Amino acid sequence: MSQALYPKLPIMLVDDEEQFLLSAELTLVSNGINNIKKVSDSRIVMDELAMDQYSMVVLDIDMPNITGLELLPKIFEKYPDIPVIIITAINEVEDAVFSMKNGAFNYLLKPVDETRFVTTIKSGIDLRQVRSENQLLKKYLLEDKLQYAEAFEHIITQSKEMRGVFKYIEAIGKTHLPILINGETGVGKELIASSIHEVSGRNGELVTLNVAGVDDTLFSDTLFGHKKGAFTGAEIDRKGMIERASGGTLFLDEIGDMSIESQVKLLRLLQDGHYYPLGSDLPKYSDARIICATHRDLLAMKDKNEFRADLFYRLQSHQIIIPPLKDRKEDIPLLVDYFIEKAAIDLNKKVPTIPKQIYTLLSNYNFPGNVRELGGLIYNAVSMHSAGVLSLETIKQKIFSDGIQENEYLKKGQIKMDKVLRLPDPLPSLKDMEEILINEALKRSDGNQTIAAQLLKMSRRALNNRIQRNKD
Repeated sequence: MSQALYPKLPIMLVDDEEQFLLSAELTLVSNGINNIKKVSDSRIVMDELAMDQYSMVVLDIDMPNITGLELLPKIFEKYPDIPVIIITAINEVEDAVFSMKNGAFNYLLKPVDETRFVTTIKSGIDLRQVRSENQLLKKYLLEDKLQYAEAFEHIITQSKEMRGVFKYIEAIGKTHLPILINGETGVGKELIASSIHEVSGRNGELVTLNVAGVDDTLFSDTLFGHKKGAFTGAEIDRKGMIERASGGTLFLDEIGDMSIESQVKLLRLLQDGHYYPLGSDLPKYSDARIICATHRDLLAMKDKNEFRADLFYRLQSHQIIIPPLKDRKEDIPLLVDYFIEKAAIDLNKKVPTIPKQIYTLLSNYNFPGNVRELGGLIYNAVSMHSAGVLSLETIKQKIFSDGIQENEYLKKGQIKMDKVLRLPDPLPSLKDMEEILINEALKRSDGNQTIAAQLLKMSRRALNNRIQRNKD
């Protein structure tokens, strides 16, 4: 598979010395920067910029006909979003000051150190991409229409928050910068990664690796591959998943569980695209887009020295936070219908009649396992269904059973009554408070007394008696 162009928009190298242009191109290509336009005649620079879009311009000062210092203010005035790097063989302070005042992104002296040259170029590319992303984000936020709606068709939602996530993905999807996806277990982080890959337009495949519980040796071998003889049993060379993701996207799930040693290797990969197969002293280069995901709080882990700070900040280039299902309950009816139909097909059963109460019932549950848990609940109910209307008993047992133990998520969500309720002075009577609670439960259950009683942890008969008593 051919290597993807990086950056998407070409870099223009402008110098009258052909030897420098060839040397600079070789240095950049060997570091994965392969979309380059060489220009040896400074007189055609403005025409080239008018005809095509560019990521950046690398401009020599001392050239015949039109100097770099003459071109710089013209470029900055007409194309302010394009970073310009000035290069010169003469160390003149006045030229450096003039360049920076007239919009130069950086100023380098010949002979240019290769490492600094590549680092400066990558910084300029990142700046150009951030500027482009900001413009796209403003555009997408102002428009209601999704440009790549087909990339999100596999995600079932009508949530405004999720639509905001989709618009953000459209704005950043085509860049090479890493993306961090945060979200609780079961919210669909892999689905989001798939959408990002679709929007990116990359020709390579989406390769997924869950790193939870994987030690450093297995992580390195799986991701980077190995050379023959690297360890006992390594009888042939083996390519890693990063090579399989060439020209595409590598999705690393649960990076919050990654060892410190593995974090160092991931950081290097993110910084310059280089990695070492086990048993090899020669680095390889990857052009794969890296997407990481976790349900853990990386900021808290960083503060406890459980997650490297440099990797944490590297992953902050783009961050997507997926709202949990409890914050987008308008999606529950759509998801219920989808999971019921899917379960019926999988189990080779007729699609059951859906009781209206199911939506109200499920909307009063916090779903610590999110969409994945909802899917499991529905599949279990359909598997026990025989005919007619779908029974809600198995779902009720899961949600309201006194025998199940509250998990950590639910404990965190318990209401602190003394902090939430603002009681008036004088205090209301117990009868008034009882009526308020009953009315709220009936409101949340859409008037269904069975569900309201379960929310209040009482029998339906007891609830009905209290309602009648309050009416008297």
